[in-house]
Amino acid sequence: EYIDSYYYNKLEYTRFSSSVGKFVGFTERGVKNAEYWNNDPSKVSAMKAQKEGYCLHSIQIDYTAALTKS
Repeated sequence: EYIDSYYYNKLEYTRFSSSVGKFVGFTERGVKNAEYWNNDPSKVSAMKAQKEGYCLHSIQIDYTAALTKS
């Protein structure tokens, strides 16, 4: 799962979660940001591509490293 969280003053206000597939807001400002970003298909598809580029690439490396140590 890919999660990209946005914080201000140690308070999470918006998060993108690949399992949900969209941005979710946790504060009043975060909800507005999430709504704005979710209405931009290129922003949402770019975040989904981050999962492909980061998570799926790294999982093979981590899996291989774990197998060699066991």
